[in-house]
Formats: sequence, structure tokens, C-alpha cells
Amino acid sequence: MFSIIVPVYNRPDEVEELLESLNNQTTKNFEVVLIEDGSQRPCKEVADRFRDKLEINYYAKENTGRSDSRNVGMKKAKGDFFVFFDSDCVIPPEYFTILTNALKNESFDCFGGPDAAHESFSILQKAISYAMTSFFTTGGIRGGKRQMEKFMPRTFNMGFKREVYDQIGGFKNMFGEDIDLSLRIRKAGFKVVLLHDAFVYHKRRVDLKKFYRQVNIFGKARISLYLLHPEALKLIHALPAFFTLGVVCLLLLSIVCSPLWLLPLLFYILLLFFDSLRVNRNLAIALLSVPVSFIQLIGYGMGFLQSFFEKVILRKGLEDIHYLKKHYK
Repeated sequence: MFSIIVPVYNRPDEVEELLESLNNQTTKNFEVVLIEDGSQRPCKEVADRFRDKLEINYYAKENTGRSDSRNVGMKKAKGDFFVFFDSDCVIPPEYFTILTNALKNESFDCFGGPDAAHESFSILQKAISYAMTSFFTTGGIRGGKRQMEKFMPRTFNMGFKREVYDQIGGFKNMFGEDIDLSLRIRKAGFKVVLLHDAFVYHKRRVDLKKFYRQVNIFGKARISLYLLHPEALKLIHALPAFFTLGVVCLLLLSIVCSPLWLLPLLFYILLLFFDSLRVNRNLAIALLSVPVSFIQLIGYGMGFLQSFFEKVILRKGLEDIHYLKKHYK
């Protein structure tokens, strides 16, 4: 019924954890399609060890990026429903039972689910997970229980019917490709739902420098999405940019005028700390959640502001947008 499509680039250890979690599923009505994207450390040996437990189809190709890899996976897939995970995900045992029952009880064409931190994750991984899922950062945009915008599935946990792919086509070669595809799916009139119970454990980056770079790219991608889908940009998407500018202004005012201007920042720091403490019940995670949340918001905000100034104000670097409009649906 399902084809699980996973692009892989130099992540054999992650793939082993992912396949082990898929092997532990209470419902196994799926095939696994692994697309090796020109890796120097391939995962073929890992895949071979699971062939007697799972239906695995492994394909190696030159490095062309994750979007093209997912598109190749859809062309190779045999299932009626495509499901996408990142290689750094671990899937709870009931996931495909929950998804199968959801499809029996409700008619929908595309779905997405949230992500969470597994108990085995490191303190830093749990702090990053908090920053990426909390309502007080950008979690309300991404698919938390409290939604601040219309839900758009992301490729760490999303899926859609084969007929959606036949009509809409695949992923564009861009950052924010999953949101772009979700927007195109909605525009075509397909039904998109958020399945709260179909969550995955998402490890993410464990290096703060890489984490900053990742969220910075997310901010830049939002401007590219705006240029492709002007109607999709909402005020809420600019909140990290406003937050970044606000932090700079408060710091300057505290130096020039009075330290009292730091009180709003102190209030927000305490809000993050106590909310993370409530969620994670761990003092170390709560303490680390504060700087990680600032990295997430400021990294995203800086990317948003930089790309907005270059592409919207100066109208520079638009070649990629023109190419996408010309060569994709």
C-alpha cells in the first residue's frame, strides 16, 4: 500500500536506525525505497542486512540533491501512497497502523505529521527539538497542536496518493521544496490533513553551527517561496525577522538609554526556560533550550532579511526563480 521514499547522503548509521524502527512496525504494508544520492559512505550494506526483514529497494545515483532523489524514488515506487521521511528520523512502532486506520476512517489525499524528541536523544538534540516544535518559537507554523497558519506538510514526515504525483508532479530543486509542493497540492484542490498521532522522532543537527546554517536557509527559502507563491506569505512568516530586529534594538537601547530595555528579553528568556522545563522536565534541557531557541529565531530571521533585501528590494539573484517558473509546473 505504501512506498516509503528516503533520500540518503553519507548517512549509513542513521539509515540503520531508521530501518530498525521500520522493522518494528506493528503494520508492515509498505516497501522501502532508498535513494543513495552520490554518497561517499553508502548505506547499501546496511540495506542488505534488512532485506530478509523488509521489502527494500535500493538505488544509487550521482549526487543531484534531495529533491531529485525523491523524484527518482517516486518513479521507482510501486505503492499507491508515497510516504517521505528524512534519513535522521526514527519511526514509532504504531505509525503505519495509525496511518492505515486514518485512511480507513477519513478520505484525504495528502497528510503530514509532527516531530518529537525520543528519550534516547542527547540533551542538545532535545533542546533543538524543543526550539523547532515549541509554540513560542516557530512550532505553531510547522504543525504543532496550536496552529498559527494553514498546515503545510514537510518531507521529514509527509505523504500523498500516487494520483497527486501524477497530476502535480514532483519536488522542485530548491530550498523549501516541500512547502512549495504542499502549496501546489492545496491549489489543485486536494485534501490535506495534519495527523497529530502520526509523529516521528527527528534527530536533526547536533552541531549548533550546522543548526544555524540550516535555519538560516529556511529563512532564505521563505522569500523564494514568496516569489513563486506571493499569496502564501503571511505576516507570521516574518516574525523571526521582526524578533531579530527587535533584539538588536533592545540591546542598543539598553546601552544608550537604560538597562531596563532588556526586561522584554528577560521575560522571553524566562518564558522559554519554564515552558521547556514543563515540556521536558529536565533542568539542563531547559537551560540549553534558551540559547538554541535564540539561534533558531535569529538564524531564520537573518536569512529572511538577507534574502528579502537581495531578491525583493534589489531584485538580484532571481535566476533560480526564473528557472523554476520556466521548467516546473
